[in-house]
Amino acid sequence: MIGGGPPVGGASPGGPASGDGARAFGSRKSAQSRVPRRPRGGAWESGSRRMAAGSAWEAAGACRRGKVRAALARMAARAGPRAALAGAAAVALLSAALVLYELPPGAVLQRAFSLHKAHSVEDMENTLQLVRNIIPPLTTKKHKGQDGRIGVVGGCQEYTGAPYFAAISALKVGADLSHVFCTREAAPVIKSYSPELIVHPVLDSPSAVHDVEEWLPRLHALVVGPGLGRDNILLENVKGILEASKARDIPVIIDADGLWLIAQHPALIQSYQKAVLTPNHVEFNRLSEAVLSHQVDGSDHHEAVRRLSQALGNVTVVQKGERDVISDGKQVLECTQEGSSRRCGGQGDLLSGTLGVLVHWALHAAPEKTNGSSPLLLAALGACSLTRQCSLQAFQKHGRSTTTTDMIAEIGPAFSKLFET
Repeated sequence: MIGGGPPVGGASPGGPASGDGARAFGSRKSAQSRVPRRPRGGAWESGSRRMAAGSAWEAAGACRRGKVRAALARMAARAGPRAALAGAAAVALLSAALVLYELPPGAVLQRAFSLHKAHSVEDMENTLQLVRNIIPPLTTKKHKGQDGRIGVVGGCQEYTGAPYFAAISALKVGADLSHVFCTREAAPVIKSYSPELIVHPVLDSPSAVHDVEEWLPRLHALVVGPGLGRDNILLENVKGILEASKARDIPVIIDADGLWLIAQHPALIQSYQKAVLTPNHVEFNRLSEAVLSHQVDGSDHHEAVRRLSQALGNVTVVQKGERDVISDGKQVLECTQEGSSRRCGGQGDLLSGTLGVLVHWALHAAPEKTNGSSPLLLAALGACSLTRQCSLQAFQKHGRSTTTTDMIAEIGPAFSKLFET
């Protein structure tokens, strides 16, 4: 998504050597003057290609308005023969791309984040404005729970920090209530971390599915996987919880060992349109091997994420990495919000907790707020952007010693900077 405007071609040997070519590119020599020499280093050709690229950009804009012929005529009049030929080819390719992807001109999200397109800072800002639109206002007329009741399923003897990070992040972002459904051994530890969390020591119980299911009508979203572990009893219980959540149409965000479970049983979320998967590099490859029977081409991240999403029935996938890539199988977004180089454990839990809240807000926002864009894509972009901003702000203060606790302390200021200023 870096950089906007028309692409610029590099210099290469050769270039126009006629008086017409000189006038076309703004030479100060008159028409009767001798033909100027080609500058060294291919500068003439570079200028020719720049003009061709600029003309192609203009023609592509006219193409969307049904004025291809007029655009091509203007391009030919302003450029030399070689530049015009290059411009015509570019127009043809852009026209084909528009037809292939059927990009509706009125949708900001589709304009800014169509497949394989270079995205500008302005594009990112336009889409973040849609994220701002889904954030509910704070008013005195609301009652407790309206802005989000989030459940986190995970937490065992070995892993108590992850469910805490996810649950407390949900509260810090703006949820009113945050529940943790964990094992009996993990419950006292997680309770000791924060009095704000509602902790249920039921996940290893024989009645775990029933116990969690009783709470589902009171929850807006479920985050499954932080600190879950791979104990067979816990995994079987989580399978039942996922089925119960789907039956009640509750959004589920799946991370960590929840993704390991999905790799073993993809049918658990197949075609469930309110599921969001948040794999890192290793988890993404594992899912790809399980669902596609092979690892996808890592050189094209956009296509890889899109293909996995499609294979899962257009489930939203957020591949975390140097740049987070998000797809619902139809569109691909790339989050280029600046973050930091620190890779401490727990950042994914911050993301999943944040995503649980934003998914709830996005799904309950009025249609005009999202401008026809996918609510889950907007929620994912917002969560990725906020997590990165938290990482950046924490790193600026703590440098190499930055931990997820430092990042969570930045949620309030980072949220305000991105979405409220």
